[in-house]
Amino acid sequence: QIKDSATLTRDVLEQHFSDLKGTLRKLLDERLTCLLQEVDVIEQESIKPLDECQKLIEHGVSTADDLLREGESAVDGDVGQQNEKLCNFTKKALHIQLDSLPEVPSLVDVPCLSAQLDDCLLTILKNQIFRHGTVASRPPVQLEEFVEKPGGILVRWCKVGGVLQVDDDFTAQDYRLQYRKGSASPFEDVYVGSEMEFMVLHLDPHVDYQFRVCARGDGRQEWSPWSVPQSGRTSLVPHEWTAGLEGYSLSSRRNIALRNDSQSCGVLYSKAPTYFCGQTLTFRQVLFGGWIETVGQPDRRDSLGVCVEQRSGDASLQRDRAVCVSTNGAVFVNGKEMTNQLPAVTSGSTVTFDMEVVQLGSCSNEGGNFKLRVTISSNNREVVFDWVLDQCCGSLYFGCSFSYPGWKVLVF
Repeated sequence: QIKDSATLTRDVLEQHFSDLKGTLRKLLDERLTCLLQEVDVIEQESIKPLDECQKLIEHGVSTADDLLREGESAVDGDVGQQNEKLCNFTKKALHIQLDSLPEVPSLVDVPCLSAQLDDCLLTILKNQIFRHGTVASRPPVQLEEFVEKPGGILVRWCKVGGVLQVDDDFTAQDYRLQYRKGSASPFEDVYVGSEMEFMVLHLDPHVDYQFRVCARGDGRQEWSPWSVPQSGRTSLVPHEWTAGLEGYSLSSRRNIALRNDSQSCGVLYSKAPTYFCGQTLTFRQVLFGGWIETVGQPDRRDSLGVCVEQRSGDASLQRDRAVCVSTNGAVFVNGKEMTNQLPAVTSGSTVTFDMEVVQLGSCSNEGGNFKLRVTISSNNREVVFDWVLDQCCGSLYFGCSFSYPGWKVLVF
């Protein structure tokens, strides 16, 4: 692995600097062409009046030469012709002004081209090049843990040391998590933020997914190198609500239930007993606004929780063989309200159930007493109690009951 990563790093460095050389050469050629064009423009604009002046002078000298030859011819002729030639020469000479010259630009007005080249550019480029690029023995963050969840994986990562040519006080501001199915498909972003864990949902059970993470330091624009890709999978089927119950609409993946405006009411259960002790069951409540002002406070029987079995005809989970939390925060165990209470369930609330088995006496499929130690958490508060049952339960159902439309519950 070290040899492969070293070879890949060499290839990346060589390709990068080769691209830089080509780009710098192209930029320098473009700048040279631009400067040469400026020289051509200044030369053409400045030489034009001088050329016109030279043409006028040459024309005047040529005219004077012609007049001189004509005067010599008039003097050399016979007496009868001399008078006529001298008369014509005099008239012509009077019309030609040989004592005037065109205006010649002063020396200070004539451009004198020169090139100004700042030698400090080489120093600046040298300093920038010497600081360009880093080589790291390992990324500043690394994947740490994969926790199986129903239909998903909780991915955690941590900071690690050993970064070369990077400030020792590297402080991550954001993290970027990517994943892909198998090893042939491209990676895609699944999370960008400041947390050091993320629940990746909607994963197929018993399928390998590859994950990688990188970080961006405080005040930096570029991302760090990627962590070594690691594989994770879940063997737990996703939680799903039971489809077809009047009064509730489900998302395409059946993990989100929306209470519609139907008049019928009842308990919406999970499709199967997919909650196992030792796991965390999470309900996330999203409330579509407006209904509190129009229909008042929700019914105190509205609740969500877990139960041993599905039962048709129940209007609420506040019954025997079930534990639940009502929307006003009251906790019910086997239909009885406990003294301890949680905050009311409102828009954006997250309620989690954690259970572990505390066995009492014998326990078999035919019966026996045992208890589950239940921890329910909501809005940074929690209650812990023992739930005694008359039979072993390897897995449990979950459910919810809401009387008014607008409640939307995500379960994972």
